[in-house]
Amino acid sequence: MSGKDSSTKKQEWLNKLEKEGRLKANPTEDHKIGLQTMQNPMRRKILKMLNNSSLSIGDIGDSLNLNSSMAKFHVEMLENALYVDRVENSEPLMYQISPRGEAFLDNVEETK
Repeated sequence: MSGKDSSTKKQEWLNKLEKEGRLKANPTEDHKIGLQTMQNPMRRKILKMLNNSSLSIGDIGDSLNLNSSMAKFHVEMLENALYVDRVENSEPLMYQISPRGEAFLDNVEETK
């Protein structure tokens, strides 16, 4: 993806979050939530999985040998910290990596 496409995608994502009221007003709180979320190795594994495709809670749980409640817990933590998003109108409910999640993988986590 070119820099302009990436920038446009990120801005559209930020506008959507603002409209939904999901952006944190305090950048320090936002950073703290992000750090706490990504300290867990299971959540980093989930984020890497979502880098390749959209997945359901069941798919994630099956791949990582987690029961559905634990898989849901980890995905909801990632969603709250804005690293993943729900795929709109998907049945079953699917999750995808967000621009913030992509940036985390690009800048922090080795994805090879």
